Formats: sequence, C-alpha cells, structure tokens
Amino acid sequence: MWLKSQILLLYCIASEVWMAKRLDARRNLTKELYSLEDSGSAKWNRLKRSLYQGKSCRIRGCCTGRNDDCSFNIASRAAICYCDQFCASGPPGPIDCCADYWDACENAVEPTRSDEPWPPPASGCYKDGRYYGEGAIIKDNCNSCKCVQSNWKCSNEVCLVRPDLIHHINSGDYGWKADNYTQFWGMTLEEGFRKRLGTLPPSHSLLNMKAIPGSSVPEEKFPEFFAATYAWPDWIHDPLDQRNCGASWAFSTASVAADRITIHSDGQITDNLSVQNLISCDTGNQRGCNGGSIDGAWRYLTTHGVVSYACYPSFWKHHLDSPSENQCYVSSEYGKNHTNGPCPNALEDSNRLYRCGSHYRVSSKETDIMEEIMAKGPVQAIMKVYEDFFLYKEGIYRHSYKAGSKWKTHSVKLLGWGSLPGKNGQKQKFWAFLN
Repeated sequence: MWLKSQILLLYCIASEVWMAKRLDARRNLTKELYSLEDSGSAKWNRLKRSLYQGKSCRIRGCCTGRNDDCSFNIASRAAICYCDQFCASGPPGPIDCCADYWDACENAVEPTRSDEPWPPPASGCYKDGRYYGEGAIIKDNCNSCKCVQSNWKCSNEVCLVRPDLIHHINSGDYGWKADNYTQFWGMTLEEGFRKRLGTLPPSHSLLNMKAIPGSSVPEEKFPEFFAATYAWPDWIHDPLDQRNCGASWAFSTASVAADRITIHSDGQITDNLSVQNLISCDTGNQRGCNGGSIDGAWRYLTTHGVVSYACYPSFWKHHLDSPSENQCYVSSEYGKNHTNGPCPNALEDSNRLYRCGSHYRVSSKETDIMEEIMAKGPVQAIMKVYEDFFLYKEGIYRHSYKAGSKWKTHSVKLLGWGSLPGKNGQKQKFWAFLN
C-alpha cells in the first residue's frame, strides 16, 4: 500500500510539472506570428473551461501583472484557468482567463466576441490575434507574408523604417535621435531612395567646373553660429513637400533661386518659384520624379526661366503621377519675360518668368562656403544619404555604421552653420540645411 501511494504521488507530481511546463510554453508564445496548432490547443482548453461556470477567481483571488501561480485547477474538466492580468493581455489572447475573471477582477473589461472560426479549422495562420486562411497574403511593414501550411512565409526586404535601428541609435552615443515616421512605414529602402531623394551624382562637367575662390577669411572671423533665416527672416522660403516624387534636384534648385532673387532684389521680389515648372518642362536629360541633375536645372533657369509657385503649384492636377508627370502646362520662349499663355492656376494673374544668371560653383573649403552664405544667401549642396538619415529627428546627424554602407545622393538648401559642445568639451561643428 505504501509503495502504491508513493507511485501515485510521484505520478501526480510529474503530471503537475508536465502540465505547468506545457502551460508556461503556451503562455510564452510570441505576440507576432504563430501557427494555428498552438491557438487551437488553447481554444480547446477554453472550451473545456467554459463548461465550468464556478467561482474560480472569487475563490482564488485576482493578481496583477503576470503570476503563473495565480491559477485555478478545474479538476473535473482537466483544465487550468488564470486570474492574473496577463491572461487578458498576453499571447495567445484572452483565452487563459477563468470564466468569472471579468466579473471578479477589478478594472477588467471583457473583450468583444471574436469572429475567428470555431472549432478551429485544420489549417491557417494567426497574426496579432486574427485568423487568416491558408494561402492568405498580408503586409508586415514593407514585407509580404503568405500563410503556407499554418506558417508565415515572408519576403526579406530591407524596410525604410526599422524599429531595431531606431532603438540602436537612440540607445547609443551618436549625438542625434531617431524616430518612426508614419509616411515611411511600409516602404522598402530602395523605394525610399527612389521616391524621397532624386538628385543624380554630380556630373563630370559640374565636378570640372572651376570653383570661385573665397577671400581666405580665417575661421575665427566668422560668427560661431549663423543662419540665413535669422539674417533675412522674411526672405527665406520654407521647404516644399516633395511627397513621393524623387525630384530633390528641382525642389532644392527652385528654393535656393527664390531666396537669392529675394535677397538680391532687397525684398522687392518675394515669390516662391514653381518646382512643377522645372519637373514637367525641363525634360532635356532630366527624368522628372525619377531623378535629375542640379546643373541641368540651373541651365534651364538661365535659358527659359520658371513662373511663380502661385502660377504653377506643385502636383498640379495630380499629374506628377506617371505617365503624365512630364506634361508641361506653361510655354516660354528665350528672351521673353512672360509665358505664352495664362497661368495653369486661374486664380493667379501674373505669368511672369524668373531667370537666373550663370550658375557657378563655390569652393569646398568651409570658410569659402560660410563667406558665400553670409554675403549672398543660401547655397545648394549635394550630400550622401544613408539608410539611417530617413529616421533623423534631432541632434547633429552622423552616419551610424549599423545602418550599412548603401547610399544615394540628395540635394538640399544650406542655410548656415554652428557648433555645440561635445564630449570632453570638444566643439562639434555642423551645417544647417533645409530638406
């Protein structure tokens, strides 16, 4: 009899350990993608528990957070239910809770009735608590996932928004902070390069252009901080949203030209210039929203000129969408100061054309660039853009090598410079630009 009792006791202990491990494994399911088999098992357990309408949590008591000991053993149904908060929030959803959890436990809100099939089908997948049938295709950020034999098979694209990279930058010592921009969610890195930048690398003619030297003013003669927006507060134009049009070559050129014209005219001409005029009408060796060169844009401003933004607004009649993005709505001739017809925007009367003199290249020497900005206004710059630049929020940006070495070129409006104290009191210099 004693031997039989020992065997029975050991068997019960072994059963409890096995059941605890099995339940703990199920409670530790990932909240992302999981197969139907795990959820089906949990739902079968729920069905057995639902037949027992006793006062489980009223007897056991309620627990905060996750407490695997906060459970009630329904011996008559060979099932265990929980009275902790985790049962309502943890994976695989609110199916571990005892039947009276919603009435007995304080601040508990019973979830709405699920639309998931019951009893569970023989195949399918779950994501975020929702059932998808076999062969279903869903989007997970920038990747496409298909349910195959109760498992998700996903593509492996590099996404423009990477939560792991954001965390890496914000927890590191890079001197700047990253953030998640919703307009970039769902885009691949290649789509970001193609749609949000759009300036071709400098051409040979641009690189071979002789730079105009500065007057060799020593750096200590310049102010430690300078911004064109402070020097000419009413004459610097705000940046325009290029949306998913890869034409920074046109946006930066038009913006710098508008600022220079306003400063040169001493505030007599303050019109912003039409980016659309450049994108749709400057078709010689330019690719509209698929990229272009800044030297080509400046040549067009010299020979043809562009109208004001009010005359020809960006995304006019949504014609930036292929295939009609290069449909030009204005006509100009060399030497004329006005277009051959009225403005595309009928609410604007002035169809005046704005032209620039010959463009030139400033020396790459820091003090020469500073002198040019202080004397004549913002300049245009071409920069390398890496993956992490799309996540920039604040601080002095520098490339984090975890983002990889892939880059494309982008053009911006350079407004000024400054410095901030860095590590060990060392001065960290920066350029300020509008993008």
